[in-house]
Amino acid sequence: MKTARPICFVVALVCLCTTLPGRAQSAATLVWTLHLANYDDDSSPAIAADGTIYQASFDGKLLAVTPQGGIKWTFKAPLEIKSSPAVAEDGTIYFGARDRNFYAIRPDGKLKWTFPTGAWIDSSPAIGADGTICFGSWDTNFYALNPDGSKKWQFATGGIVVSSPAIGADGTIYFGSHDKKFYALSPDGTMRWMFLTGGPITSSPAINADGTIYFTSTDGNLYALRPDGSEAWRLHTGGGMESSPVLDGRGGIYLAANHCNIAVSEAGKKLWELPSPRLIDATPAVAANGLIYLSAPWTDLLAVGPDGKPHWSVGLNNLIISSPNIGRDGTVYVTDGRNLCGISSTNQAPPAKSSWPMFRANPRHTGRVGN
Repeated sequence: MKTARPICFVVALVCLCTTLPGRAQSAATLVWTLHLANYDDDSSPAIAADGTIYQASFDGKLLAVTPQGGIKWTFKAPLEIKSSPAVAEDGTIYFGARDRNFYAIRPDGKLKWTFPTGAWIDSSPAIGADGTICFGSWDTNFYALNPDGSKKWQFATGGIVVSSPAIGADGTIYFGSHDKKFYALSPDGTMRWMFLTGGPITSSPAINADGTIYFTSTDGNLYALRPDGSEAWRLHTGGGMESSPVLDGRGGIYLAANHCNIAVSEAGKKLWELPSPRLIDATPAVAANGLIYLSAPWTDLLAVGPDGKPHWSVGLNNLIISSPNIGRDGTVYVTDGRNLCGISSTNQAPPAKSSWPMFRANPRHTGRVGN
């Protein structure tokens, strides 16, 4: 572990805004940027209850960052990190790395324990109500660990597992695999049901308040499954899909699909789409005021209303491939591949009161309904 470094952030001097006819002016400001690494990074930030932001980087670092952009401490893993961190109730930070180890880090930056697997760990962990930590590995297994780092159980699939799991209100664990199957496991690790798709599944599911599970497959479909595993509907958008859906709590589903950000109704009807000049993988986030934060086009963070009309945009330096996180005060944190950025706006709001308003469900990224 490295010691804390001096505060290193840049305050933007330019306010970027979009003013629309018939709408109140709204504006957003890039408040600070913090350089992470000289590699494109798609790990998304997690926010602890005390406001600390935890960000992993592709050069193997986990950084604890203040809401003002200062570094509290840095932990260094031997190899790359693509997994997004999750924060437990006691403040423990969990993530996987490409040295084949799963890590538990104390809130002061000290190593708590590691758990070895047989291959890379790119899956982001989910944390159950009892503290169980779940994640997948490139070794084709899905793991459940106790809070002390001991193995609770493991479940074998037919392909690598980079999909990040989601945990329902009843404790059911949902995830996908490169074997083209979507799994529902009981809390004890036994399979409840399996659903076959036409391609590998790399995205993370979203769970509605009524128990409906939404996920995408690289077969180009957005699926809606009932809690018993039966299909409610599917929407084909064309091409591979790796973005994870999010829910606004008002019947809207948002995700990226190829060169577009799209909105879908709970009945599976496409409501609108916003084209982009580049492929989009980043998962949106929804605020309590109804604004949806999107990666589009390419280097811009765009805020749109439920109707798809833009409110403001902020241009960053590099490709936005991670997913935004929304703090309690409405500040948006996102990486542009190489920098962690803090963005404020004149109409900012906390996360939407929804079962799944952002990637991994909530600011702490526990991947669990009701947390």
